[in-house]
Amino acid sequence: MTRQLNVTCTSSVDMELFLHYSLIPSLFIILVLSFLQRREHCRRSDDTSYLLGDHFGIIVPLDFVGTFSNRWSYGIAFGATANKVMFLFSEGYQPLQVPQWAQAFVLLIGGIEVGLSYFPFFACLSSEFRLLSSILGFCYSLIWFVVTILRISQCPHGQFVGRYEALLFNWPSLLCLAFLLGRFLHLFVKALKAHLGWEPQAEEKPLLEVHQAKHVKQLLRKACPQERKKSWFQTRVYDWDPCFQFPSRMIGTIVLAFICLYLFIIIEFCMFVYVRDELDVFEGKLESYDAFMNQTGTLTPTILQVKELISVSKGVWVATILPASLISVSYLFHILACYRKHMKRLWAGNKHFLPLRFHNPSSSASVVAIARYSGWQIAYILWGYLIIHVMQSLCGLMIMYGLVLPVTHHRGLEMLRGLGVGILTISIVVGLMILQVWIAASFFLQPKLGPDDQQKPLALNNRKAFHNFNYFLFFYNVLLGLGACLSRLLISCILGTWLIARIDRTIMQSGYEGADMGFSAWIGMLYMDHYHTNPVLVSFCHLLITSHRERKLKKSVRYWCLDQSAGPRISARSRTRWFLLQTLINNPRLVMLRKSKSGHGSWELPRFCLTCSES
Repeated sequence: MTRQLNVTCTSSVDMELFLHYSLIPSLFIILVLSFLQRREHCRRSDDTSYLLGDHFGIIVPLDFVGTFSNRWSYGIAFGATANKVMFLFSEGYQPLQVPQWAQAFVLLIGGIEVGLSYFPFFACLSSEFRLLSSILGFCYSLIWFVVTILRISQCPHGQFVGRYEALLFNWPSLLCLAFLLGRFLHLFVKALKAHLGWEPQAEEKPLLEVHQAKHVKQLLRKACPQERKKSWFQTRVYDWDPCFQFPSRMIGTIVLAFICLYLFIIIEFCMFVYVRDELDVFEGKLESYDAFMNQTGTLTPTILQVKELISVSKGVWVATILPASLISVSYLFHILACYRKHMKRLWAGNKHFLPLRFHNPSSSASVVAIARYSGWQIAYILWGYLIIHVMQSLCGLMIMYGLVLPVTHHRGLEMLRGLGVGILTISIVVGLMILQVWIAASFFLQPKLGPDDQQKPLALNNRKAFHNFNYFLFFYNVLLGLGACLSRLLISCILGTWLIARIDRTIMQSGYEGADMGFSAWIGMLYMDHYHTNPVLVSFCHLLITSHRERKLKKSVRYWCLDQSAGPRISARSRTRWFLLQTLINNPRLVMLRKSKSGHGSWELPRFCLTCSES
């Protein structure tokens, strides 16, 4: 068979072993970028780390709260990790062999190792030293790209999908690595032009983003009575908002979820192929057994029914792959829309859409929610797809055995008769329930108090008839309650399985929302973003910092203009000693750093004193 072309293929590249060895260049890149990173606070001379100066600062791979630039680059970098994330999801990557009770620690170590191996992608994208970081990031991405290409070229086929199975699994990661190569090359060209003076240096990252400023301006602007005309897509599907941008965390989560969902569907299809082959072998054994026992013929109908069930199940499972996939993909887009809607409500001070117990969540839980959300969202989408697929397959089996197969077996009239009886029974039950409401509204409520009232007041009328009505319907409602209870259970199961992938909506009943850990992570993440990226708050902080810098600049200019006054001329030495006095008054700790009187040039200040006095 074509699916078993390279069953015994052995590649010279072991990706798991390469992951271990990739830690060596990864740690080298981390050390180089950390050495270049400056620490913000000055160290004391008696500190043990004083010999390092202000080098070896902490590298931030990605700001999970307030990063709005390079969003798609970070998202593609997350997409490059999709294959290893799927191995972690299936618990197939275990670098150590330990007892069963310690598997949680092994998975934690495996996750840290995978994160460390892909750390240079994010660190080189976020580093301030564009020239060196782009070179290091390009080289590291090129290593991963070449090794992946080599692995695919040596063993392109597989035993499940057949031809080009390796390419089918790895092309998303290859595409992401190719994008990163182009992105690092683009950053290198821009950094080289800035270094040579052909382009201005990149400005410092602003505290207030452009879209946040637009949002605040829109709040201060008077409401326009005429709204802009929207297209069909904006009205029915999605409406863009120029005053809102999704953070890099959300973009990276959605990109990684898309790729992981694609890989999960491919893996599921491979498992289906394996199960289908086993079922084909089982059907062959049934046919041989039927031929062997053909003297009596008593088992032939049962064997035919089993073969029909297997055939129908395989067809329904394949047919429901596409709708289950489309539902999961639509959930990803819907989660983005819900994130924007919920954030805007929180910015406006509206918390009524949240359960009451989530109006003041725990601060520590909100901080942890930022770390939990992305991983949990991907896991919810994958498990949600599988559960929705199973539910749709069961519904497909019910439709096949309830409607399609009776027609193919020439039992269409019997099926229609049973279907009509069932519909008639349900209609009568629903009709009696509606009749009770109509009788109560017509005979047991007093008339409206005014002609403009929407409904009658909750005041009883015809009390004796009402009590008889309740008494005789009491026994019937006991039987009716049994069906209502079963329908409640059925509807809860359907909605729960249908919405299991929706982390933005709880599937628990009112009062038990805290038991839904996914929804709690969603709420904590919303509050974390609300408190740290609220445009009004960020604008206020931006105004404070700007005004502080302006006052500071005016004060420094006033000191520097002493030699330009109309009074007597001040010597440079006196001015320098005056600045020395001001510096030592503002920074008393600098006294121990001054040279002794016996040293040459003891009156001169170190160069960093004037800069430290500004802190």
